[in-house]
Amino acid sequence: MRHLTSGKVYIVGAGPGDPELITVKAMRRIQEAEVILYDRLISKELLSYASPEAERVYCGKAPGSHAMSQQLINEALVHYAREGKTVVRLKGGDPLVFGRGAEEALALAAWGIPYEIVPGITSAIGAAAAAGIPVTHREYAASFACVTGSRCHGDKSPIRWDLLAHSVDTLAIYMGVSELPAIREELLKHGKAASTPVALIERGTTPQQRTLIGTLSDIHTIAVSMKLSNPALIIIGEVVRVRERLLHAEQQALQQIG
Repeated sequence: MRHLTSGKVYIVGAGPGDPELITVKAMRRIQEAEVILYDRLISKELLSYASPEAERVYCGKAPGSHAMSQQLINEALVHYAREGKTVVRLKGGDPLVFGRGAEEALALAAWGIPYEIVPGITSAIGAAAAAGIPVTHREYAASFACVTGSRCHGDKSPIRWDLLAHSVDTLAIYMGVSELPAIREELLKHGKAASTPVALIERGTTPQQRTLIGTLSDIHTIAVSMKLSNPALIIIGEVVRVRERLLHAEQQALQQIG
């Protein structure tokens, strides 16, 4: 332990996009914060709940463009906490699901700085549910995996698509839009059926949400023709069929009412 401070850092999950999906605890931490370091994908509405005197620091990351490196973010958290301030690190989704929250917690722990992790709804569950797709279902899926799509080329720990193709019923793939052709190719190469349903959920849980449905055989063509863009979640598995069943049931209900 290098330094004892009276400040504290809260590593907070803001949820998948809809500001109403934030937890009560997370909202309280925002209201109490003296400094907020926030990411690109959080709803800016959440910042309006902070004190007018609270310092707001943007440290978002977009593909190929980072406002701050992770090292600088870690250093900023340590700096503000050592000043004795109450700091909120506001991150999209859940801070420990591809959010580097653990890296930030380790940096704080190395300085002996008190911290607390406040969970949030992750996109794999929130965005999928908003699109009418359950990640598990008694008829279709007893398991699901959250996978990063950003390790398709030259990473030290490549994704084991050979195992994921058959060992998990539902795949929820983050940060995979640019790697969709490679993901599709890997799964097909390892025996995943070309007819496997796929959903692409763009800007899930927000008013701009858009859901594209296809199969492994044609999903890349659909994504290109519909100009899919980040942020988007990829759901692969039979659970995608539930969305069509829900839409059909809703249409029938409306016809009966009419």
